[in-house]
Amino acid sequence: MSKPTIFSTFTVERVYPAPPSRVFSALSDPVKKRRWYAEGEGFVVDSYSLDFRVGGFERTRFRPVGGPDMTNDGVYLEILPEERVVFAYSMTIAGQPLSSSLGTMELRREGDGTRLRYTEQIAHTSGIDATADRIQGTEELFEVLGKELETHP
Repeated sequence: MSKPTIFSTFTVERVYPAPPSRVFSALSDPVKKRRWYAEGEGFVVDSYSLDFRVGGFERTRFRPVGGPDMTNDGVYLEILPEERVVFAYSMTIAGQPLSSSLGTMELRREGDGTRLRYTEQIAHTSGIDATADRIQGTEELFEVLGKELETHP
């Protein structure tokens, strides 16, 4: 018998002291994106690729140290430079489907900086509502993005 699908939506916002062009560059440049997105403490990155264009893919193969293999496979659906990025992605853990999501990042100039508003709509296909974990992970990623913008102008 299949596991029930659980649906959820959340939004996370951050304001960065950098113009939209720099924030967009951190989202679109493969070297920068890998640094803040894929190379987290406590994780081993087995492979990472980014083809940042409409129809292009982002693929990550990783695992927590001592943990199971995980995948994150996404496709870019809409890209408006320095304004909006829409993508769909799915995750697996130990080869089993975990979730599929639609993510939207909106960039708006705010003073000398940029407000990033991220909204994710999730179908949790593992039968477990992991929304709280996804929110926490997203918030942690956006903190790392902030450090990327500070240390790599």
